[in-house]
Amino acid sequence: MYMDQNKIPKATAKRLPLYYRFLNSLHLQGKTRVSSKELSESVKVDSATIRRDFSYFGALGKKGYGYNVEYLLNFFRKTLDQDEITKVALIGVGNLGTAFLHYNFIKNNNTKIEMAFDTDPGKVDHNIGGVPVYHIDDLEEYIGNVSAAILTVPALAAQPITDRLVDCGIAGILNFTPARIAVPDNIRVHHIDLAIELQSLVYFLKHY
Repeated sequence: MYMDQNKIPKATAKRLPLYYRFLNSLHLQGKTRVSSKELSESVKVDSATIRRDFSYFGALGKKGYGYNVEYLLNFFRKTLDQDEITKVALIGVGNLGTAFLHYNFIKNNNTKIEMAFDTDPGKVDHNIGGVPVYHIDDLEEYIGNVSAAILTVPALAAQPITDRLVDCGIAGILNFTPARIAVPDNIRVHHIDLAIELQSLVYFLKHY
């Protein structure tokens, strides 16, 4: 029996997909058992943190034996709702957005970009990577029961579009714009600024 998932620390929750991806890779290789040390070396998370993360879900492994790969894989598949597809909308089909459409998270079986929106007449009413692209003016008409959105629009357009997404019932936004968008407390936003991430990487290369 594991604890209420609402009480799991956010840092732990963010690492769960990382664990799942590595366990899936082990499973495909035919591995049946893995130690916390092996997990640590592969996912670059220290063993103590991994054991603490897993402890929130109860007894997932045995001392001296390690972890059963298939059991952990099935456990995290259910925990992460891997058997239920989450529909995603992409807003902004520029270079980054187009790359997302072609990739469409093919290594994950629980997320799929269902539709995209843009203003470019060369892209609207076309399919890119098998995903239909609609005009941004028709956002409310097509977005339907999509629960998450990826934002790859110019910074000045980020907040107005976010307001429309919130009004449409979007529950989560992955924001790739440099704008820090404002949303109600019940909406989850993850900001990913590639320029900042690159600057951070360069800093660590120079100083650590």
